[in-house]
Amino acid sequence: MKGSECVSYYTILQNGLVIDPEKGGIERRDIGIIDGQLADVKDVLAQGINIHYINVDGAYIAPGFIDLHVHVFKDATTLGIEADLVGIEQGVTTIVDAGSAGYDNYQLLKDTVIQQSQTEVLAFLNIARQGLGAGLSELADPTQLMTLEEAKEIFAHEPQIVGLKARMSGSVVKEQGIAPLKHTRLVADALHKPIMVHIGNPPPYLNEIFPLLTKGDIITHAFHGKKHGILNEQGYLIEEAIKALQRGVLFDVGHGTSSFSYETLRKFKTSYTQPFSISTDIYINNYDNPVGSLMLTMSKLLALGFTLEEVVRAVTIQAAEAIGLTEQGTLKIGTRADITIFTFHDKPTNLVDSEGVVLTTNRVLQPQMTIRNGKVVFRQ
Repeated sequence: MKGSECVSYYTILQNGLVIDPEKGGIERRDIGIIDGQLADVKDVLAQGINIHYINVDGAYIAPGFIDLHVHVFKDATTLGIEADLVGIEQGVTTIVDAGSAGYDNYQLLKDTVIQQSQTEVLAFLNIARQGLGAGLSELADPTQLMTLEEAKEIFAHEPQIVGLKARMSGSVVKEQGIAPLKHTRLVADALHKPIMVHIGNPPPYLNEIFPLLTKGDIITHAFHGKKHGILNEQGYLIEEAIKALQRGVLFDVGHGTSSFSYETLRKFKTSYTQPFSISTDIYINNYDNPVGSLMLTMSKLLALGFTLEEVVRAVTIQAAEAIGLTEQGTLKIGTRADITIFTFHDKPTNLVDSEGVVLTTNRVLQPQMTIRNGKVVFRQ
């Protein structure tokens, strides 16, 4: 079911298994909603009448899931997928388009996607003016980079833009090497905004990229299986990656078509405990295979041995904090009632990473209901 479901001003979700990423643990309890905000159940009950009860017995209740890396600019890029298809219909209340649009075409993204979707759509603005609208080598021409003056102007008027995006692969930068990231660093520092940096096939190499990153910047595709990644030949983090984490640089999965390796993440998990966010890098060509959805990506991490609480934290409070959100990723009383309700689908399922490696699991997360601003916008 897609489309807002009319509910009372007062709502109680009953009998759910609540995963609160800030309190920890999983407990069976009710969740109250008053006028689109999370409320104490006692305050809802005090109204006495016109209370809408939704029984979610056997399902898990969590803050609305956040996917930090998607591509939903379908009218201006070859990658774009429909926002609600990978958002509310998959239990994801907030998605962040990661650099599909730049300064020149952000208004089109806003008009055709952000303002037309039931899913909350935010954006990392590509440092290239056309974003991905002019092809996938957007950083090869230095004359096409957004200026500081342009950046200040657009960030001042567009609150949905949460940071900057720079793709640091050889096929993207061509002969420019590390120069586009140096320019992005200058702009980000002036704006006090984070940079999401795509890493892939060099050049530039990580020993050039990591030193330019500061607290709050995000490395997406952190766990890819390509050469010259975050791990050395012995399976340990390279020195520059260790120092970056110590400075507060954040790691993000960014699954994508060719950017997530079970082997890489398994080795990381063996030796390190640093938290990271889970995102999909989902777009039209990898929707069916290998990515599928945010919950399918989360299920892959469960199959690797991460706990349910860990993967929920990675798509709620950790993702929210990464881009400075305070109303999302939380179950705090008085915040916006964005809620994801899901179950486990118990069936043998083959889960594939970007390297073609298959893990077979008997439990896969499945969305049951999505609530945005206190309203049911999707029900399985």
